[in-house]
Amino acid sequence: MGPNGGRLRLSRQRAPSEFDSEGFFGIRLESIGGLGAHLAGQILAEAAVLRQGMNGSHFSSYGSEKKGSPVKSYVRLSGADRQLRTSSPIDRPQVVAIFHEALSNDPGVIAGCSGRGAVVVNSAGDSEQLRKRLGLESGTLGVIDASRIAVEERSRVNTAMLGAIARVSPLLAPEAIEETIRATFERKYPQLVETNLRTFRRGYEELRLACFAGDGPATAAAASQPAPAFGYLEAPAGGVIVNPGNSILKDLSATRQGFIPAFDRSACVDCGLCDLACPDFCLVWGEEEAADGRLFIRLRGIDYQYCKGCLKCIDVCPTTALTLLREEEGYAEAHSVPLFPFLHEERSPLAARRNGTKGEA
Repeated sequence: MGPNGGRLRLSRQRAPSEFDSEGFFGIRLESIGGLGAHLAGQILAEAAVLRQGMNGSHFSSYGSEKKGSPVKSYVRLSGADRQLRTSSPIDRPQVVAIFHEALSNDPGVIAGCSGRGAVVVNSAGDSEQLRKRLGLESGTLGVIDASRIAVEERSRVNTAMLGAIARVSPLLAPEAIEETIRATFERKYPQLVETNLRTFRRGYEELRLACFAGDGPATAAAASQPAPAFGYLEAPAGGVIVNPGNSILKDLSATRQGFIPAFDRSACVDCGLCDLACPDFCLVWGEEEAADGRLFIRLRGIDYQYCKGCLKCIDVCPTTALTLLREEEGYAEAHSVPLFPFLHEERSPLAARRNGTKGEA
């Protein structure tokens, strides 16, 4: 509701072409647990329904409710004259918002997006690099450093992403979203209202947009949703789980929320407190020989393949050996110390299986 109790007017006229052929406008949020995509979707739906007079629904899909787990949040909107009776996942979105840059390594995050749609990515990177990584051929690409804005404003990534989404969504009035943000935070955290409004406005204003011509699918992969690995006709007999039940090859970089621990060997006293606090055993230790010939255990570094960015090691470190660092592309790969060196050896049995050769045991 507006200041005088009336509905806010749309700042842009609503055109029929903004809806799809079925009369809906779909927004899909691709994220991980902890970045607030579920709340962001809820705010978008409330703004459209309660303050702009549209019909709409919001729902999310996720596994375990914990930081780092994959999350998809959906917002489906329609005109007030059209009933909305479906709650199926949105596979033909007009807007896709990627809350974590690492998710852009999977072209499936923009599956179903048309060449007339918009993709918004939380990243400090270059638009052209992100376009190549996503395989984006047509449509609008928006890049916003939402993580930096959230740190500077001491707020959350989702509020900055809301500003960027409002910028590329022709149906949503920024004023309606601002009022919804205010109403949401006034309930429990009134001291955070102005901070989040500033974050929203910065997300709206600092979004960098690049447009690419074309009316077809945004990418070849986006033409359809990826099919499941097995259907009921191809499933293994007896429901056998064919994937190995270990995490040696697991890459947890997509679970990090933009920050990682940086290791300074010169400041480390090898106390081992970080190893006790680490839930994923990603700290790498090894034997070294002292000048007098005695052997001692020394911390060599971090295998970032298994680090999910919980930052507990920084909290317990008694020195400045482990410090907070904003993750930049390529840093983890350049500074990672392998926990399982044989996985990186070209002629290891595992590498041989990957390459389709026999290798050596």
